[in-house]
Amino acid sequence: MQFDPPLEGVTLLRRYKRFMADVRRADGSEITVHCPNTGSMKNCVLPGVEQAALISDSCNPKRKYRHTLEAVQVAHGHWAGVNTSRTNALVEEAVRSALIPELDPVSGVEREVKCGDSRFDLALGERYDPHTFIEVKNVTLGPGPGDPDDGIIAFPDSVTERGQKHLQTLMQVVASGKRAVLFFCVQHSGAKAARPADEIDRRYGELLREAREKGVEILAWQVSLEPEEFVLARNLPILL
Repeated sequence: MQFDPPLEGVTLLRRYKRFMADVRRADGSEITVHCPNTGSMKNCVLPGVEQAALISDSCNPKRKYRHTLEAVQVAHGHWAGVNTSRTNALVEEAVRSALIPELDPVSGVEREVKCGDSRFDLALGERYDPHTFIEVKNVTLGPGPGDPDDGIIAFPDSVTERGQKHLQTLMQVVASGKRAVLFFCVQHSGAKAARPADEIDRRYGELLREAREKGVEILAWQVSLEPEEFVLARNLPILL
């Protein structure tokens, strides 16, 4: 995913009302930008701390908030990608480019595919009869300022009943005879491994382990975060 123009370096001053953030540009001016992230952004936005950040420019002067918060510098000097609307596109781009060995794009790659009363982020095969359903999660919960820099990045960053339902649906897909994949898109530059955040959502961790036992495949890849380009760079071990 290339950015033209490249992402602009700014200072994050505050995030508020969930979808808004104030930043200071290099020239000292302050603007409000869109923050497309419905999560808690735990250990991404540090309360009371000014953080280095990256914003994109939509180049659309008619948009109420022309710029978008894309990444922030977090504890230990690492960067985290916080624009969750990028996540599916990053994974789709990698799959279409045949970068993920486990996900062959030859039979077709589709977005937003329904299965029963659920809708999956991606699917492989024919749109109306895919053989593989893929649910994508944006993973950013890394160590906080006072924690050891162990490189273990977790999901979720808050209790997610929606995420629990996704795991149950993925298990139903496997039971129906089709393939189900949970894909952790780890947007954290310090990532060495991924894990469920049991301390935040114990039920999600239980369901994740049950899903793996019942045949749901779990993949995790780290995203390289540069002002010119975000791209899936390498696979990560998953600690269950």
